[in-house]
Amino acid sequence: MNDHPSHTPKDSHYARLRRVHRDRARETAPAATDDGIVRLYGLHTVAAALANPRRKAIRLRVTRNAMNRLGLEAEAISCPVEIVDPRQLDGELGGDAVHQGVLLEAQPLPSPGLGKLGKTDLVLVLDQVTDPHNVGAILRSATAFGAGAVITTSRHSPQESGVLAKAASGALEEIPYIQVVNLADALETLKQDGFQTIGLDSDGPVALEPAFGAGKVALVLGSEGKGLRQKTRSTVDTLARLEVPGAIRSLNVSNAAAVSLYAARRYLSQA
Repeated sequence: MNDHPSHTPKDSHYARLRRVHRDRARETAPAATDDGIVRLYGLHTVAAALANPRRKAIRLRVTRNAMNRLGLEAEAISCPVEIVDPRQLDGELGGDAVHQGVLLEAQPLPSPGLGKLGKTDLVLVLDQVTDPHNVGAILRSATAFGAGAVITTSRHSPQESGVLAKAASGALEEIPYIQVVNLADALETLKQDGFQTIGLDSDGPVALEPAFGAGKVALVLGSEGKGLRQKTRSTVDTLARLEVPGAIRSLNVSNAAAVSLYAARRYLSQA
């Protein structure tokens, strides 16, 4: 389910439908190959990957039109370039992939540790958010609002893939995507580094804006449907809710992330 979090009975039917569509999408989504190579597609995604010195490109397959739209000369690209027909990419990626005539085979980015956060004052923590479209959109919002990292669990979270990167629209190359084994330990580490950890929950006892009270903020969002796990709820400093006055009390997790990032950045800029 994509709502975050929603526990009302009337949503249960739609939750089941969303889970079915989500699982089907995962079964057909282009991702990493058996040898660990990631296939990235889409003009913004590939252009950002080629411009990222941390990304090791292996092979670029591109149509002539897309090559012109990228604005790059083949000699300036750090990997072999193969000019292809659009139908070749359609056949390889499937009809649902909006590849825009470009496919880059590359090595996954190295995952930095929590010690690489630097001087950032804002991070986003995801507690088993599984949908790559949602995580990609969250990476994009986190980058837009100047977050220093998106932290997630190494299990029950999407790995790097073409679907995630396309949804992130280049943001995967801009913001560290940190995967940790134990989320509770990671939250304790963030606390030791001076972060106030705030878990987003529709039934949180306080609204988000009054909950802010530190110079560094870690926003914690739970999985689609279930929300935060009990261990996470007991580990964060505060549980807070987004004030949603309409008939629907919950937001899609990526939308909730964008709204909470906006509120946190506004608070931090005024603090």
